[in-house]
Amino acid sequence: MTNPSFTEALASRPWLLADGATGTNYFKMGLESGDAPELWNFSHTDRVRRLHREFIQAGADIILTNTFGGNRHRLKLHNDQDKVREVNMAAAALARAEADAAGRPVYVGGSMGPTGEIFMPVGTMPHEEGVSAFEEQAMALKEGGVDVLWIETMSSEEELRAAVEGAAKAGLPIVTTMSFDTNGRTMMGITPKAFAALAASLSTQPAAIGANCGVGASELVATVLGITEARPDAAVVAKGNCGVPQYRDGHIHYTGTPDLMADYARIALDSGAKIIGGCCGTSPEHLAAMRKSLEGYTKGTRPSIELVEQRLGPVSVLAKGIDTAAEGAAKRERRRGN
Repeated sequence: MTNPSFTEALASRPWLLADGATGTNYFKMGLESGDAPELWNFSHTDRVRRLHREFIQAGADIILTNTFGGNRHRLKLHNDQDKVREVNMAAAALARAEADAAGRPVYVGGSMGPTGEIFMPVGTMPHEEGVSAFEEQAMALKEGGVDVLWIETMSSEEELRAAVEGAAKAGLPIVTTMSFDTNGRTMMGITPKAFAALAASLSTQPAAIGANCGVGASELVATVLGITEARPDAAVVAKGNCGVPQYRDGHIHYTGTPDLMADYARIALDSGAKIIGGCCGTSPEHLAAMRKSLEGYTKGTRPSIELVEQRLGPVSVLAKGIDTAAEGAAKRERRRGN
């Protein structure tokens, strides 16, 4: 019997569990700072497959390929810009092998991260070049056997539009997430509400939209609340960091415990998320706690920001939807008009 497609599973299941971190788990496995994780698809296939396997064993329904920096612009930093097809096909094959061996439906998302370039009109990257780079990566991921193209950690409207346009040429379902890591906004100033409207305006409609990475679990849930309020019709992704990063003993550590991430998973579901996973710092142990927390859980009432802060930690003022700078400007205008 054939498994339901990714879009069929998304439509029929109450939730899907996505995997956790790639980079932070690879660092534990021996990845050195400055090295390209994508080259492990050739040099350390056993470690790449092991992490996929551990996430599947922890309960992941979706695993992402080791291709976050697999576009020509990111690979150029390692002088490997001519290996886009090989890198992405190899990564997809490794993930596909583990997904197919799972004994249950596990979907492979082809991870597509930012180019690292600033797009016109603010920067120098032309739209057409962005589209071409993302198309090249998407076609290789499709050839390697992914089920869905997973555009993640975007911060600008221009790059998001180019990524979706390029990925759409592969003809696979698309998921797209932005990272709201600057006081409730992306680095380029986009709010969750603005992202919801932007996603609705895309010529190719994503199967799911949402947020990943960011600051911590509480801020991520606040973002999800903003997206689901603006787009109650959308399937929404919550892929938050495992607590807050802290620099200790020369390394970045994340404060989130398995218990906190289990709580986060339920609150994310209550907030309207359909796909729930972890980002930086999220280990297979954290993911197993999230799976256990969601199993048998019935979606509850939509949480307040106060409850999110009480259970998961503080949320920035802007993430709460309170723009103090804009309110101050409005007050000054009113005073000027009197």
